[in-house]
Amino acid sequence: MTDLEIALDDPTAADVALALQAHLDFAQEWSLPENVNVLDAKTLAAEGVQFFAARGGGRLLAIGAVSPFEENHVEIKSMHTLEAARGRGIGWAMLERLVSTAYEQGAGRVSLETGTGKGFAPARRLYERGGFKICPPFGEYRHCPDSVCMTRRI
Repeated sequence: MTDLEIALDDPTAADVALALQAHLDFAQEWSLPENVNVLDAKTLAAEGVQFFAARGGGRLLAIGAVSPFEENHVEIKSMHTLEAARGRGIGWAMLERLVSTAYEQGAGRVSLETGTGKGFAPARRLYERGGFKICPPFGEYRHCPDSVCMTRRI
């Protein structure tokens, strides 16, 4: 997509609220309730979190954030490509932007948590293609059947 722009954005914007709801709905469809780890707009607007939106053709297409986790380690949060925009490389572009942002911040590691269900298979393939490997749970995550943590050094 030639007019794709990925930039810092406001997680409380009206169109972003709809994308965050789509992200939550997707997670709830494919995960056990206790394993839905979706951040709300207020948390995504917190100091230190960098929230991005991918827009093209005047429309919001994807969202994603980089959140500090510990020294030299950041977490990718709330990465979601809207259903109508999937399969066009937008998720890959967002992942590249989030990883490059982490690198620019001086992070040496980027980690994430995602689901293990069928609905999350494209996301897991994307992360694997991006160099992420399955790792033990980090932070407050724990072993469970419908969640997997992944990490990569940068």
